[in-house]
Amino acid sequence: MDILAWIVLGLIAGAIAKAIYPGHQGGGILGTLILGIIGAVVGGSLYNLITTGTLALTSAGLSVGGVFLAVLGAIIALFIYYAATRRRTV
Repeated sequence: MDILAWIVLGLIAGAIAKAIYPGHQGGGILGTLILGIIGAVVGGSLYNLITTGTLALTSAGLSVGGVFLAVLGAIIALFIYYAATRRRTV
């Protein structure tokens, strides 16, 4: 059941993050799912770092707060991905 919750959270968070983030993002449903799962891990880890002061790889849960953290993490992941892969013109 935990895997199903991760998939649902990933789809919700990835879709919301892609709708919020400016510009066009490709990737389809699989890219959205992976982005959302990465966002859940990034958001959960940041929350754990802020609240406890220790860095641990944890995921946000399937709740309103968890979806918010996962969306925030997915937006951060999108920003880092596009900053790293942006083509620079000379």
